[in-house]
Amino acid sequence: MTSTRVPARAHPVPLQELAAVGAARVVRRTPRELAWRQLRKHRVAMVGLGILAVLYTMMLFAEFLAPYPLDFTDRNRFFHPPILPRFVDAEGRVHLRPFVYATTLVDPQLRIYRPDTSRRYPVRFFVQGEPYRLFWLIPTRVHLFGVDEPGRIFLMGTDQFGRDLFSRILYGSRVSLLIGIMVVSITIPIGMVYGGIAGYYGGRVDNTMMRVVEAIIALPGFYLLITLSAILPTNVGCTTRFYLIVIILSFLGWTGFSRLIRGYVLSLKEREFVLAARALGRDDLGIILRHILPNTASLVLVVATLSIPGAILGESGLSFLGFGVREPCASWGNLLTAGTNLINLSRSPWLLLPGVFIVLAVVAYNFLGDGLRDAFDPRLRSG
Repeated sequence: MTSTRVPARAHPVPLQELAAVGAARVVRRTPRELAWRQLRKHRVAMVGLGILAVLYTMMLFAEFLAPYPLDFTDRNRFFHPPILPRFVDAEGRVHLRPFVYATTLVDPQLRIYRPDTSRRYPVRFFVQGEPYRLFWLIPTRVHLFGVDEPGRIFLMGTDQFGRDLFSRILYGSRVSLLIGIMVVSITIPIGMVYGGIAGYYGGRVDNTMMRVVEAIIALPGFYLLITLSAILPTNVGCTTRFYLIVIILSFLGWTGFSRLIRGYVLSLKEREFVLAARALGRDDLGIILRHILPNTASLVLVVATLSIPGAILGESGLSFLGFGVREPCASWGNLLTAGTNLINLSRSPWLLLPGVFIVLAVVAYNFLGDGLRDAFDPRLRSG
Protein backbone atom coordinates (compact mmCIF):
# COMPACT_ATOMS: atom_id res chain seq x y z
CA MET A 1 0.00 0.00 0.00
CA THR A 2 1.49 3.27 -1.11
CA SER A 3 1.09 6.47 0.83
CA THR A 4 1.04 9.95 -0.60
CA ARG A 5 2.89 12.73 1.13
CA VAL A 6 0.97 15.90 1.67
CA PRO A 7 3.14 18.95 0.91
CA ALA A 8 3.78 21.21 3.81
CA ARG A 9 1.65 24.32 3.88
CA ALA A 10 3.41 27.56 3.20
CA HIS A 11 3.76 29.91 6.11
CA PRO A 12 0.75 32.23 5.99
CA VAL A 13 1.49 35.88 5.32
CA PRO A 14 0.07 38.19 7.98
CA LEU A 15 -2.74 40.45 6.84
CA GLN A 16 -0.82 43.49 8.07
CA GLU A 17 2.02 42.79 5.62
CA LEU A 18 -0.42 42.34 2.73
CA ALA A 19 -2.05 45.65 3.56
CA ALA A 20 1.33 47.36 3.70
CA VAL A 21 2.33 45.97 0.29
CA GLY A 22 -0.98 47.01 -1.23
CA ALA A 23 -0.68 50.49 0.24
CA ALA A 24 2.82 50.83 -1.18
CA ARG A 25 1.63 49.91 -4.67
CA VAL A 26 -1.33 52.28 -4.64
CA VAL A 27 -0.27 55.82 -5.42
CA ARG A 28 -2.83 58.29 -4.22
CA ARG A 29 -3.09 61.45 -6.28
CA THR A 30 -5.05 64.57 -5.59
CA PRO A 31 -7.53 65.86 -8.20
CA ARG A 32 -5.05 68.56 -9.16
CA GLU A 33 -2.30 66.01 -9.74
CA LEU A 34 -4.64 63.90 -11.87
CA ALA A 35 -5.65 66.97 -13.87
CA TRP A 36 -2.04 68.02 -14.43
CA ARG A 37 -1.16 64.47 -15.50
CA GLN A 38 -3.99 64.49 -18.02
CA LEU A 39 -3.09 67.99 -19.22
CA ARG A 40 0.50 66.96 -19.97
CA LYS A 41 -0.86 64.27 -22.29
CA HIS A 42 -2.82 66.88 -24.23
CA ARG A 43 -0.22 67.95 -26.78
CA VAL A 44 -2.24 70.78 -28.28
CA ALA A 45 -2.84 72.27 -24.83
CA MET A 46 0.87 72.08 -24.01
CA VAL A 47 1.65 73.86 -27.29
CA GLY A 48 -0.78 76.61 -26.28
CA LEU A 49 0.81 76.81 -22.83
CA GLY A 50 4.25 77.15 -24.42
CA ILE A 51 3.10 79.94 -26.73
CA LEU A 52 1.55 81.83 -23.83
CA ALA A 53 4.72 81.40 -21.77
CA VAL A 54 6.74 82.99 -24.59
CA LEU A 55 4.27 85.85 -25.08
CA TYR A 56 4.08 86.72 -21.39
CA THR A 57 7.85 86.51 -21.04
CA MET A 58 8.12 89.03 -23.88
CA MET A 59 5.59 91.22 -22.09
CA LEU A 60 7.50 91.18 -18.79
CA PHE A 61 10.84 91.96 -20.43
CA ALA A 62 9.48 94.38 -23.04
CA GLU A 63 11.90 97.24 -22.34
CA PHE A 64 14.84 94.87 -22.14
CA LEU A 65 14.00 93.13 -25.44
CA ALA A 66 12.97 96.26 -27.36
CA PRO A 67 15.91 97.96 -29.11
CA TYR A 68 14.06 101.31 -29.16
CA PRO A 69 11.74 103.15 -26.76
CA LEU A 70 8.03 103.47 -27.34
CA ASP A 71 8.23 107.06 -28.63
CA PHE A 72 11.20 106.45 -30.96
CA THR A 73 10.65 107.89 -34.44
CA ASP A 74 12.87 107.98 -37.52
CA ARG A 75 11.10 110.12 -40.12
CA ASN A 76 13.68 109.19 -42.75
CA ARG A 77 12.69 105.52 -42.63
CA PHE A 78 8.89 105.39 -42.71
CA PHE A 79 7.42 102.10 -43.98
CA HIS A 80 10.89 100.60 -43.87
CA PRO A 81 11.01 96.85 -44.55
CA PRO A 82 12.44 94.54 -41.87
CA ILE A 83 16.20 94.68 -41.37
CA LEU A 84 17.39 91.28 -40.17
CA PRO A 85 20.89 90.45 -38.89
CA ARG A 86 23.07 88.55 -41.33
CA PHE A 87 26.31 86.62 -41.13
CA VAL A 88 27.29 86.66 -44.82
CA ASP A 89 28.19 89.95 -46.50
CA ALA A 90 27.69 91.02 -50.11
CA GLU A 91 31.05 89.51 -51.10
CA GLY A 92 30.13 86.11 -49.68
CA ARG A 93 32.41 86.33 -46.64
CA VAL A 94 31.17 84.76 -43.42
CA HIS A 95 31.34 86.80 -40.21
CA LEU A 96 31.14 85.40 -36.70
CA ARG A 97 29.34 88.47 -35.36
CA PRO A 98 25.93 89.30 -36.89
CA PHE A 99 25.62 92.67 -38.60
CA VAL A 100 23.24 94.84 -40.59
CA TYR A 101 23.79 97.11 -43.55
CA ALA A 102 22.78 100.74 -43.73
CA THR A 103 19.94 101.44 -46.15
CA THR A 104 19.26 104.20 -48.66
CA LEU A 105 15.87 105.38 -49.89
CA VAL A 106 16.02 105.15 -53.68
CA ASP A 107 12.33 105.71 -54.49
CA PRO A 108 10.36 107.82 -51.98
CA GLN A 109 7.06 107.32 -53.78
CA LEU A 110 7.24 103.53 -53.85
CA ARG A 111 9.23 103.40 -50.58
CA ILE A 112 12.01 101.28 -51.99
CA TYR A 113 15.10 100.96 -49.81
CA ARG A 114 18.37 99.38 -50.86
CA PRO A 115 21.17 98.20 -48.59
CA ASP A 116 24.37 100.23 -48.61
CA THR A 117 27.05 97.55 -48.48
CA SER A 118 29.74 100.14 -47.79
CA ARG A 119 28.36 100.75 -44.28
CA ARG A 120 28.13 97.76 -41.99
CA TYR A 121 27.03 97.92 -38.34
CA PRO A 122 27.65 94.95 -36.03
CA VAL A 123 24.81 93.82 -33.78
CA ARG A 124 25.86 94.22 -30.15
CA PHE A 125 24.30 92.47 -27.19
CA PHE A 126 23.55 93.87 -23.74
CA VAL A 127 24.07 97.40 -24.94
CA GLN A 128 23.44 100.66 -23.09
CA GLY A 129 20.36 102.51 -24.28
CA GLU A 130 17.35 104.45 -23.07
CA PRO A 131 16.84 104.23 -19.28
CA TYR A 132 13.86 102.27 -17.98
CA ARG A 133 12.71 100.34 -14.93
CA LEU A 134 12.81 96.56 -15.23
CA PHE A 135 9.61 95.08 -13.75
CA TRP A 136 8.66 98.71 -13.01
CA LEU A 137 11.12 98.65 -10.10
CA ILE A 138 14.79 98.21 -11.11
CA PRO A 139 16.35 101.22 -12.89
CA THR A 140 18.67 100.16 -15.72
CA ARG A 141 19.82 101.08 -19.23
CA VAL A 142 20.71 97.60 -20.52
CA HIS A 143 18.94 96.34 -23.65
CA LEU A 144 19.31 92.90 -25.17
CA PHE A 145 20.64 94.03 -28.54
CA GLY A 146 21.21 97.09 -30.69
CA VAL A 147 23.50 98.72 -33.24
CA ASP A 148 25.62 101.85 -33.12
CA GLU A 149 24.30 105.13 -34.46
CA PRO A 150 23.40 105.98 -37.17
CA GLY A 151 22.68 102.34 -37.92
CA ARG A 152 19.21 100.91 -37.49
CA ILE A 153 17.85 97.41 -36.83
CA PHE A 154 14.16 96.87 -37.54
CA LEU A 155 13.30 93.20 -37.03
CA MET A 156 9.70 93.76 -38.15
CA GLY A 157 10.01 96.96 -40.16
CA THR A 158 8.57 100.38 -39.35
CA ASP A 159 5.15 102.01 -39.56
CA GLN A 160 3.97 105.19 -41.26
CA PHE A 161 5.85 107.35 -38.75
CA GLY A 162 9.14 105.49 -38.89
CA ARG A 163 8.59 103.74 -35.54
CA ASP A 164 10.07 100.31 -34.91
CA LEU A 165 7.19 97.85 -35.14
CA PHE A 166 8.94 95.13 -33.13
CA SER A 167 9.46 97.47 -30.17
CA ARG A 168 5.87 98.70 -30.28
CA ILE A 169 4.54 95.14 -30.45
CA LEU A 170 6.48 94.36 -27.28
CA TYR A 171 5.12 97.44 -25.51
CA GLY A 172 1.63 96.81 -26.85
CA SER A 173 1.61 93.28 -25.44
CA ARG A 174 1.19 94.78 -21.97
CA VAL A 175 -2.19 96.15 -22.91
CA SER A 176 -3.44 93.29 -25.06
CA LEU A 177 -2.31 90.48 -22.77
CA LEU A 178 -3.01 92.08 -19.40
CA ILE A 179 -6.50 93.27 -20.25
CA GLY A 180 -7.83 89.72 -20.53
CA ILE A 181 -6.47 88.74 -17.12
CA MET A 182 -7.79 91.93 -15.50
CA VAL A 183 -11.25 91.54 -17.00
CA VAL A 184 -11.48 87.93 -15.89
CA SER A 185 -10.27 88.82 -12.38
CA ILE A 186 -13.28 91.15 -12.11
CA THR A 187 -15.97 89.12 -13.89
CA ILE A 188 -15.19 85.81 -12.18
CA PRO A 189 -15.82 86.96 -8.55
CA ILE A 190 -18.94 88.92 -9.53
CA GLY A 191 -20.33 86.05 -11.59
CA MET A 192 -19.55 83.49 -8.87
CA VAL A 193 -21.26 85.40 -6.06
CA TYR A 194 -24.21 86.54 -8.16
CA GLY A 195 -24.81 83.16 -9.75
CA GLY A 196 -24.17 81.35 -6.49
CA ILE A 197 -26.81 83.37 -4.63
CA ALA A 198 -29.36 82.93 -7.44
CA GLY A 199 -28.80 79.18 -7.67
CA TYR A 200 -28.76 78.59 -3.91
CA TYR A 201 -31.98 80.41 -3.04
CA GLY A 202 -33.92 79.67 -6.22
CA GLY A 203 -37.56 80.68 -6.51
CA ARG A 204 -38.32 84.37 -6.73
CA VAL A 205 -34.77 85.39 -5.93
CA ASP A 206 -33.48 83.28 -8.80
CA ASN A 207 -36.14 84.56 -11.21
CA THR A 208 -35.52 88.21 -10.37
CA MET A 209 -31.72 87.96 -10.58
CA MET A 210 -31.78 86.00 -13.82
CA ARG A 211 -34.14 88.50 -15.46
CA VAL A 212 -31.59 91.22 -14.78
CA VAL A 213 -28.89 89.06 -16.35
CA GLU A 214 -31.03 88.34 -19.40
CA ALA A 215 -31.77 92.05 -19.85
CA ILE A 216 -28.03 92.80 -20.01
CA ILE A 217 -27.35 89.86 -22.30
CA ALA A 218 -30.14 91.00 -24.66
CA LEU A 219 -28.27 94.24 -25.35
CA PRO A 220 -26.14 94.15 -28.53
CA GLY A 221 -22.76 93.62 -26.96
CA PHE A 222 -20.28 95.05 -29.44
CA TYR A 223 -22.43 98.08 -30.32
CA LEU A 224 -22.95 98.81 -26.63
CA LEU A 225 -19.21 98.42 -26.15
CA ILE A 226 -18.52 100.98 -28.88
CA THR A 227 -21.12 103.35 -27.46
CA LEU A 228 -19.73 103.18 -23.94
CA SER A 229 -16.18 103.62 -25.22
CA ALA A 230 -17.17 106.56 -27.41
CA ILE A 231 -18.50 108.55 -24.45
CA LEU A 232 -15.26 108.19 -22.50
CA PRO A 233 -13.45 111.49 -21.95
CA THR A 234 -10.96 112.20 -24.71
CA ASN A 235 -8.56 114.11 -22.48
CA VAL A 236 -7.77 111.23 -20.10
CA GLY A 237 -4.38 109.54 -20.12
CA CYS A 238 -3.62 106.17 -21.62
CA THR A 239 -3.59 104.39 -18.25
CA THR A 240 -6.93 105.83 -17.18
CA ARG A 241 -8.50 104.93 -20.51
CA PHE A 242 -7.13 101.41 -20.20
CA TYR A 243 -8.81 100.93 -16.81
CA LEU A 244 -12.07 102.37 -18.09
CA ILE A 245 -12.07 99.87 -20.94
CA VAL A 246 -11.44 97.08 -18.42
CA ILE A 247 -14.52 98.22 -16.48
CA ILE A 248 -16.65 98.30 -19.64
CA LEU A 249 -15.55 94.83 -20.74
CA SER A 250 -16.14 93.51 -17.23
CA PHE A 251 -19.65 95.00 -17.13
CA LEU A 252 -20.56 93.08 -20.28
CA GLY A 253 -18.69 89.88 -19.44
CA TRP A 254 -19.93 88.70 -16.04
CA THR A 255 -23.51 87.86 -17.04
CA GLY A 256 -22.88 84.69 -19.02
CA PHE A 257 -20.58 83.33 -16.36
CA SER A 258 -23.12 83.99 -13.61
CA ARG A 259 -25.71 81.91 -15.46
CA LEU A 260 -23.22 79.07 -15.76
CA ILE A 261 -22.44 79.19 -12.04
CA ARG A 262 -26.14 79.38 -11.20
CA GLY A 263 -26.84 76.12 -13.03
CA TYR A 264 -23.87 74.44 -11.37
CA VAL A 265 -24.98 75.57 -7.90
CA LEU A 266 -28.48 74.23 -8.51
CA SER A 267 -26.96 70.75 -8.80
CA LEU A 268 -24.66 71.21 -5.80
CA LYS A 269 -27.01 72.63 -3.20
CA GLU A 270 -28.71 69.27 -2.60
CA ARG A 271 -25.47 67.37 -2.08
CA GLU A 272 -24.71 65.72 1.25
CA PHE A 273 -22.00 68.16 2.35
CA VAL A 274 -24.36 71.11 1.86
CA LEU A 275 -27.13 69.40 3.80
CA ALA A 276 -24.66 68.61 6.57
CA ALA A 277 -23.58 72.26 6.74
CA ARG A 278 -27.21 73.31 7.05
CA ALA A 279 -27.77 70.77 9.82
CA LEU A 280 -24.81 72.24 11.70
CA GLY A 281 -26.48 75.64 11.64
CA ARG A 282 -24.17 77.40 9.16
CA ASP A 283 -25.54 80.60 7.67
CA ASP A 284 -26.48 80.69 4.00
CA LEU A 285 -23.68 83.06 2.94
CA GLY A 286 -21.10 80.90 4.71
CA ILE A 287 -22.42 77.77 2.97
CA ILE A 288 -22.23 79.51 -0.43
CA LEU A 289 -18.74 80.93 0.06
CA ARG A 290 -17.11 78.05 1.95
CA HIS A 291 -18.80 74.93 0.64
CA ILE A 292 -20.49 75.48 -2.73
CA LEU A 293 -18.34 77.98 -4.62
CA PRO A 294 -15.00 76.24 -3.84
CA ASN A 295 -16.40 73.13 -5.57
CA THR A 296 -16.73 75.14 -8.77
CA ALA A 297 -12.97 75.82 -8.93
CA SER A 298 -12.32 73.51 -11.89
CA LEU A 299 -15.20 75.04 -13.85
CA VAL A 300 -14.00 78.55 -13.02
CA LEU A 301 -10.47 77.78 -14.22
CA VAL A 302 -11.69 76.43 -17.55
CA VAL A 303 -14.16 79.27 -18.14
CA ALA A 304 -11.57 81.90 -17.21
CA THR A 305 -9.09 80.47 -19.69
CA LEU A 306 -11.69 80.46 -22.45
CA SER A 307 -12.95 83.98 -21.57
CA ILE A 308 -9.60 85.77 -21.81
CA PRO A 309 -9.50 85.55 -25.66
CA GLY A 310 -12.85 87.37 -25.81
CA ALA A 311 -11.45 90.26 -23.79
CA ILE A 312 -8.33 90.39 -25.97
CA LEU A 313 -10.43 90.52 -29.13
CA GLY A 314 -12.77 93.09 -27.59
CA GLU A 315 -9.94 95.47 -26.72
CA SER A 316 -8.24 94.89 -30.08
CA GLY A 317 -11.45 95.64 -31.94
CA LEU A 318 -12.07 98.84 -29.98
CA SER A 319 -8.50 100.05 -30.42
CA PHE A 320 -8.58 99.21 -34.11
CA LEU A 321 -11.71 101.34 -34.55
CA GLY A 322 -10.23 104.17 -32.51
CA PHE A 323 -12.44 103.75 -29.42
CA GLY A 324 -9.92 101.90 -27.26
CA VAL A 325 -6.30 102.59 -26.41
CA ARG A 326 -5.11 105.52 -28.50
CA GLU A 327 -1.82 107.01 -29.58
CA PRO A 328 0.81 107.49 -28.32
CA CYS A 329 0.15 104.32 -26.32
CA ALA A 330 0.46 101.02 -28.12
CA SER A 331 -1.74 97.94 -28.22
CA TRP A 332 -1.93 95.23 -30.80
CA GLY A 333 -5.29 96.59 -31.91
CA ASN A 334 -4.27 100.17 -32.64
CA LEU A 335 -1.05 98.98 -34.29
CA LEU A 336 -3.21 97.38 -36.96
CA THR A 337 -4.70 100.73 -37.97
CA ALA A 338 -1.61 101.40 -40.10
CA GLY A 339 -2.74 98.55 -42.35
CA THR A 340 -6.23 99.88 -43.06
CA ASN A 341 -4.98 101.58 -46.23
CA LEU A 342 -4.82 98.94 -48.95
CA ILE A 343 -2.00 100.72 -50.76
CA ASN A 344 0.12 100.82 -47.62
CA LEU A 345 -0.74 97.21 -46.87
CA SER A 346 0.17 95.99 -50.35
CA ARG A 347 3.55 97.72 -50.19
CA SER A 348 4.21 97.03 -46.51
CA PRO A 349 2.68 93.64 -45.58
CA TRP A 350 4.62 93.55 -42.30
CA LEU A 351 2.01 95.97 -40.91
CA LEU A 352 -0.19 92.89 -40.31
CA LEU A 353 2.28 91.37 -37.84
CA PRO A 354 0.40 92.70 -34.76
CA GLY A 355 -2.59 90.71 -35.99
CA VAL A 356 -0.44 87.58 -36.04
CA PHE A 357 0.29 88.07 -32.34
CA ILE A 358 -3.43 88.53 -31.62
CA VAL A 359 -4.21 85.28 -33.42
CA LEU A 360 -1.40 83.47 -31.58
CA ALA A 361 -2.64 84.61 -28.16
CA VAL A 362 -6.29 83.78 -28.87
CA VAL A 363 -5.55 80.36 -30.38
CA ALA A 364 -3.12 79.51 -27.56
CA TYR A 365 -5.71 80.33 -24.91
CA ASN A 366 -8.33 78.26 -26.72
CA PHE A 367 -5.94 75.31 -26.97
CA LEU A 368 -5.14 75.57 -23.26
CA GLY A 369 -8.81 75.93 -22.34
CA ASP A 370 -9.73 72.80 -24.29
CA GLY A 371 -6.97 70.89 -22.54
CA LEU A 372 -8.07 72.10 -19.10
CA ARG A 373 -11.65 71.16 -19.84
CA ASP A 374 -10.60 67.63 -20.74
CA ALA A 375 -8.20 67.41 -17.78
CA PHE A 376 -10.85 68.32 -15.20
CA ASP A 377 -13.45 65.96 -16.69
CA PRO A 378 -13.08 62.58 -14.89
CA ARG A 379 -14.76 60.79 -17.79
CA LEU A 380 -11.91 61.78 -20.13
CA ARG A 381 -9.01 60.86 -17.88
CA SER A 382 -6.87 57.95 -18.98
CA GLY A 383 -4.35 55.95 -17.00
